[in-house]
Amino acid sequence: MAGLPKLPGLTFTDPTLTSYHLSQTFSISNGYKIPKNDYVGIGNRELDSNSVKFISTNDPVRFDPSLTYGRTKAIPVQMFKPHYALYDQKCLTFKAFFKQGVAESPDEYYRVRHVNIIYFLEDDTITIMEPRTPNSGIDQGRLLKRHRIPKSEDGEFWHWKDFGVGRNIVFYGVVYHLVDCDTFTREYMASQGLVMAEPEQLPPDPYTQNRLMKSHQNNFTKTPSADDKFRRFLEYDGKILKFKAIWDDRDSEYGEIRKYEVLYFLADDTVAVKEIHTKNDGRDPYSQLLRKTKLPKIWTDRPAHFPSIYLETTDEEVTEFYQPKDLRVGETIFVLGRKMLLYDCDDFTRNYFKKALCMEQGPPMDISEKPKPPPEKKIPPHDGIGSLEDSLQNTLTFMPKPPRKDVVKQILNANKYLRYEMKMDDIHPEDSIRRFLLLYSLGDNTCKIFEPPIENSGIIGGKYLRSTLLPKPNTNPLDPEYYSPIDFYIGATITVFQQRFIITGADLYVYRYMQANSSKFPCEVIENIRNYMFNKGYLKDDIEKQVEENKIDIEKAERDAIGKNLIYTQTEMEKCLERFNIKDEREDPTFQKEYVKEPLVIPEHNVPSFGIQPVNNECPYPITTPPIPSLDCKSEAQRIASTEYDTEEEKIKKYYDKVLREHKHICENAEPQQPPPEDDCLAKERKGKSVKFDDNVKCE
Repeated sequence: MAGLPKLPGLTFTDPTLTSYHLSQTFSISNGYKIPKNDYVGIGNRELDSNSVKFISTNDPVRFDPSLTYGRTKAIPVQMFKPHYALYDQKCLTFKAFFKQGVAESPDEYYRVRHVNIIYFLEDDTITIMEPRTPNSGIDQGRLLKRHRIPKSEDGEFWHWKDFGVGRNIVFYGVVYHLVDCDTFTREYMASQGLVMAEPEQLPPDPYTQNRLMKSHQNNFTKTPSADDKFRRFLEYDGKILKFKAIWDDRDSEYGEIRKYEVLYFLADDTVAVKEIHTKNDGRDPYSQLLRKTKLPKIWTDRPAHFPSIYLETTDEEVTEFYQPKDLRVGETIFVLGRKMLLYDCDDFTRNYFKKALCMEQGPPMDISEKPKPPPEKKIPPHDGIGSLEDSLQNTLTFMPKPPRKDVVKQILNANKYLRYEMKMDDIHPEDSIRRFLLLYSLGDNTCKIFEPPIENSGIIGGKYLRSTLLPKPNTNPLDPEYYSPIDFYIGATITVFQQRFIITGADLYVYRYMQANSSKFPCEVIENIRNYMFNKGYLKDDIEKQVEENKIDIEKAERDAIGKNLIYTQTEMEKCLERFNIKDEREDPTFQKEYVKEPLVIPEHNVPSFGIQPVNNECPYPITTPPIPSLDCKSEAQRIASTEYDTEEEKIKKYYDKVLREHKHICENAEPQQPPPEDDCLAKERKGKSVKFDDNVKCE
């Protein structure tokens, strides 16, 4: 059938052929590929090259070259290796870079990305790998998967013959510039007749270079601390510097002064800020404003376009952190933008600064807010309805209340009036005969006026003014000044709701009331009323009493004058005082006999100059100093009891102190002085009687 032509209907399949796979050319032994010497075809058929047809015509039995030429050396047959086995795991590696444009970034306009281009000689495939750069933010690694890269649209592919140092190759629109290759690549390319150029320098990435420079600068400024953290933990664990601080946020809307507690931990130099809550302060019960962390003091300048919304600053941007020496009472610290004033600290903090840092903390500051003065209460003007006091009382409280009255004053002065007689400061002649009675109530300070009827005059009389408070003219209508008894005297002019009256008389009770309350009235007013009463003849009893007192004084003066002509003999006590040069204080010219009283401030009043007499303010009870009793007429026991412990000066001082107390009692209680008991010896000597003394009594 092999000789049949290949025409339709003349082809037949071999029913003995059941396997169609191609046999392997390698056998794997212990992980190694070993080529086979015998090959079979498809379906384990014998190859034509192994058939008898290909046997040489020379019969090796009849022809033996070794018999003719001698025995030759056997040349080992080279092991056959296919192309994919010969170049298995052999690659050409080139270093290259490409530039990638960056849009919408203020820091960079393009990136320089370094890559490794690997060419696999086994099957002419290419892959591109990018080394990873830490914190680059780019998905790096395999940029192009392993495959044959087309070179042109004609179906050509990139081959190792197209590569060379210094060349530009284009893979899918990206231009890669080859700058270097490894040693194997150079040797392989040189064995194939291609000599590689000298390696070029990889250009740096501008953004990466800028970051490296910043990192080097930070490394230069920061030095590792030589402090042992474990030792500090063991030594300062639990030791905290406590400061009291306030944050004044009143500049912002709804801001206020808030209190905090700043804690500085000496074990690790961290700071925590606790918020102090008060009862019903209306804030969420968060315990901390700032957790335990290092508090930055000085920040580096951040650019204006720094994305603070989603990116936080790190320790690299902080130049200095707060230390204990920066925390002083009275100074302000910045806690992440908040100004906090340190106004006090605890005792441990003060001792630590004094002993460890040799610094004294300032005294505590008073941060209590001074109460604001209450706003001025503006009293509305009186609308004319009701009394002024009643309207003013309604402005002080929300609920209307009647004005308070002095009940004690009303009870003590019930039905007590000061009566005055007045006449009109007439303008019309028919008013010159009219007379009026002014009654001033001592219970409620009100005034009422009555007019007595006059017969055959056409004047009916009766009530002229009901009981009311009488304001003075030209006073503040919201706080008027009312008439009082010190304004009522003979000849005074008062204005009763624009009608002028002149006081022409007063009742005797007015003068008696002024005498009983002389401290409430000026002396001019009292003298004015007394002169009026004297002229009217109402003070006859007072005059008679004064005449009797004057007679008694004259008689006493005459009796005192008789004793001056007598020869006065000095007593032993006076001789003793004269011997020791001790004088009576009253005989000393520097002794102030009378106490100087400060002048009273008396308001000016329009009192007429006529009829005013001087006021006699002499004490009605004359005070005399009794004679000093002699110590000679006392028994020996009394003399010893009085002189054993007291000196002469002390005896005299005690005596005059006793006299001063008696005088003070007389002036305060206004009681006449009782004559002191005379010494027995002196009394009997004056009477001229003989005295019989005991053995223990001695008289000279």
